[in-house]
Amino acid sequence: MQFGRSYEEFEVGAVYQHWPGKTVTEYDDHLFCLLTMNHHPLHLDTHYAAGSTQFGQNVVVGNYVYSLLLGMSVPDVSGKAIANLEIESLQHVAPTFHGDTIYGETTVLDKWESTSKDDRGVVHVETIGYKQDGTVVCIFRRKVMVPKANYLEARGGEQPGRPVPVPDRNWPGREPAAQG
Repeated sequence: MQFGRSYEEFEVGAVYQHWPGKTVTEYDDHLFCLLTMNHHPLHLDTHYAAGSTQFGQNVVVGNYVYSLLLGMSVPDVSGKAIANLEIESLQHVAPTFHGDTIYGETTVLDKWESTSKDDRGVVHVETIGYKQDGTVVCIFRRKVMVPKANYLEARGGEQPGRPVPVPDRNWPGREPAAQG
C-alpha cells in the first residue's frame, strides 16, 4: 500500500479519490467539540438545534469535517511530506449532520521544484469533501513540501526507520525463502 508520494509521482491534473469514507457519529462530533473546547450549542445541544436553528438538528462542527478530510488525504498526498506549508483557503459550503458519510478527493493543481534545495518540491492541491448523496460540504487548498526520490533514498527508502523483527524465544524468525 502506498503511503504518500515523492515529488516525481505527482502529475498536475491527477485526481486521488480517498477511500474509505467515514460515517460521522454524534460521538465523533461531540468528542471533537469537547477536545477543542468548542461548546457551541449548534453542535452539542439537540433541543437548541431543533428549535432555534435553520437546520432543525445538530450540525457537525466544521473543523472536524476539515480534519477528517485532511487525514483521509494523507495516504495519497502528504504521507511522505517534509512539511505542510500553507492552507490557502478553507470553505464549508454545506452542513454535515450526524449519520452522514464523508468521502474526499484531491486534485493536483500545480507543482514546482524548490528553489533552495534540490531534493524536494512543492505540490499545490485542492481537496473536496462530499456526503453520501454527492453534496459537497468542504473545499480546501493547500501547499505541501514533498521529497524527491533522492531525498527518500538518502534517508532509508520507502519506510525509513522501520525496525527489523528480532528472533527470540517467542518468535524463532522467518523461514528462509524457498529456492526455485
